[in-house]
Amino acid sequence: MERDGVERLLTEAGADSRRLRHALTLLCDGQWQTLPDVVRQTATSRRTVEALLRELPLEHDGDRLRVPLADTPAYQDLLSLAPPPEDPVAHLLPHYAPELERLTALIAGAPRARHVLDHVSATPDTVLRRALLLGARFWLPGARLLCVGDHDLTSLAVKLIHPETDVTVVDVDERILAYIDAQGLDVRTRWADLRLGLPASAREHDLALTDPPYTPEGTSLFVARAVEGLREEGRVVLAYGVSERTPMLALKVQQELANLNLTYEAIYPDFNRYFGAEAIGSAADLYVLRPTTKTRPAVQSRLSRQATAIYTQGPQSIESAGGAPSVPAGAASGYDLLVGEWPKDLPQPRVRLSTWLAKPYAATPSRVAIALPSGLESALPRLLLAARAAHVRVLGSALPPLPSPLSAVYEVSEAGEGILDAVRRPQPASEADSVLRRILDNGHAKLANTWREALIAVARDQGTTLTKNEARALIRDSAPWSDDLTVLETPLHRLSSLPEAVTTTVSALTTTT
Repeated sequence: MERDGVERLLTEAGADSRRLRHALTLLCDGQWQTLPDVVRQTATSRRTVEALLRELPLEHDGDRLRVPLADTPAYQDLLSLAPPPEDPVAHLLPHYAPELERLTALIAGAPRARHVLDHVSATPDTVLRRALLLGARFWLPGARLLCVGDHDLTSLAVKLIHPETDVTVVDVDERILAYIDAQGLDVRTRWADLRLGLPASAREHDLALTDPPYTPEGTSLFVARAVEGLREEGRVVLAYGVSERTPMLALKVQQELANLNLTYEAIYPDFNRYFGAEAIGSAADLYVLRPTTKTRPAVQSRLSRQATAIYTQGPQSIESAGGAPSVPAGAASGYDLLVGEWPKDLPQPRVRLSTWLAKPYAATPSRVAIALPSGLESALPRLLLAARAAHVRVLGSALPPLPSPLSAVYEVSEAGEGILDAVRRPQPASEADSVLRRILDNGHAKLANTWREALIAVARDQGTTLTKNEARALIRDSAPWSDDLTVLETPLHRLSSLPEAVTTTVSALTTTT
């Protein structure tokens, strides 16, 4: 009976039965296997593997299983003796055992996955093979690589294997940015919610790599932002996977890529393997995409109609209602400018969240009200730092507490459930506090430039002269990470270290001058 059921499954799968035959081979080779291991090794969805298991005689050892040795001869003629499709860099892995060991430790120690961001960790050998493939296909010495989201820590793998590569990571998860910085591998980190924009300093890269949310909306957004971060002759390397049972999902994603006018230079099937994502076989293909002359206009068109729901889970999932918070009667009364999605019948001028973060508002309203959709709470500190108003009101459903760096700018109180009022503090008296405040009050400007001019002004008030080069040297000694980024794209752990760094530079003025 078991043999008949297995043959039926293989017949139904036809030419694609190699996946099942590979799984059958693993189960019949006498070694104990877990279900996740079989899924990951064969790149076959959990549902398909479970259908095979129901047709087999099995013995169990805890969560491990196998076909009893006495029963394996019955299946020998059904096994897949050929190996899986060749991995273009698998032969290089034995030469990088120390790097693989370190990556294994780094991934094990990384912040836990956040399901609302569709996080699923890639295996250490996958991350290493990504780095090896980039080096095998492209010339990396001096090249600039942008990681558009990096929960998998591919940036660290690239720096371990190709330290001469210039690597930048943009991510919405502050924990990931802090963890990457803590490794001391000279990776630039930038905060960004890609639904709201790409940091100005994350442009003109040679390569961009992304493993996005596996929805058509999420994949097209991350790839569009990756293209924004490229120079003209760049490439996008994309990890994307789908179950063998649902080819229509792959078609929808590939249609989104086609709408961006990208060409396919290569697709490496099942290149990426994951801890989890068993619905898609714990695997994903690796695409190499090349922009065309028609790509950038298509990207701009795509981004102009950006929606916030891009994930498969949480408040910003495709199925979730999401959207702006409900507005209590009178919540916007007395405010000069509305930021975000507000009822159309309100008379005040308004601006989109993405525009608010992208550039300073032309006027200087004294009172601003911001509607913050559920799922975009991580943008709250930046939305406040982008304001120059004396009073900012924020409406949202689950507003987080403000991080400590913002206490230098705002005094915060709750004006009701889901309503936060932030009132700008008076300018401080001390020199160090005034420098810090000047930096934080100019969120759109390059942080180091504002800092430099503030130090020069302090030195002038002290009756001495500080040159621009001297000011830059003080800043680089105190905060070497501060070049070429704005306050709005600075990770919070860097902003938290800013008061001490500013104090150090102000204290050094006496010695320098």
